Amino acid sequence: MSEQTIALVTGANKGIGYEIAAGLGALGWRIAVGARDQQRRDAAVERLRAAGTDAFGVPLDVADDASAAAAAELIADRAGGLDVLVNNAAITGSMPQTPSALDPATVRAVVETNVIGVIRVTNAMLPLLRGSAAARIVNMSSSVGSLVLQTTPGIDMGPVPAAYLASKTFLNAVTVQYAKELSGTGILVNSGCPGFTATDLNGFQGVRTPQQGAAIAIRLATLPGDGPSGGFFDDGGTVPW
Repeated sequence: MSEQTIALVTGANKGIGYEIAAGLGALGWRIAVGARDQQRRDAAVERLRAAGTDAFGVPLDVADDASAAAAAELIADRAGGLDVLVNNAAITGSMPQTPSALDPATVRAVVETNVIGVIRVTNAMLPLLRGSAAARIVNMSSSVGSLVLQTTPGIDMGPVPAAYLASKTFLNAVTVQYAKELSGTGILVNSGCPGFTATDLNGFQGVRTPQQGAAIAIRLATLPGDGPSGGFFDDGGTVPW
């Protein structure tokens, strides 16, 4: 990678995204903090800098084409390139999400952020990532998107948030396709599951801390050149599709 590795983390103003940024920053990397809310973004950058991380803010709404394009231009101007992209920004969508009660508008909103947003940002950043000697793309997924786990007798995945669950299955499929397209380029693309982490996404009901949830993203962002691509992983290893 470049002399100072540059990473963009989306949704990095709080929770798991912030801890991913902090963990990568602790490695001496320069961190682009992607977030929509200016106040929260500025506060996250200030907090990261206070801890010794070389961080700068990137206004980024993953649901907006112009915002993603502008973010790529800003990173090119401020950092000169990009080595790692962590697609962390996500929403759960309004409840209930049992299939029979699901509002199609909720599905559209969730997929717009959790899947199309990943495609939008990834494609905007790819020209920069292609310029890196060893780029990495990490898509933050969830084991609830695993069709194997969802259909294995005896495994309780909890309530069925249909739109959110389906968006993560969709995201995993997109991860595989990016890995296939970018095979041989040196860009490794993987999905990571943070586990049931206490964040505002789930009303802080999770049993893991955001720092624990960030660990898999940090591991996938720092894979060696012979590391896997097109896989789905958590702290325990490979997660079944």
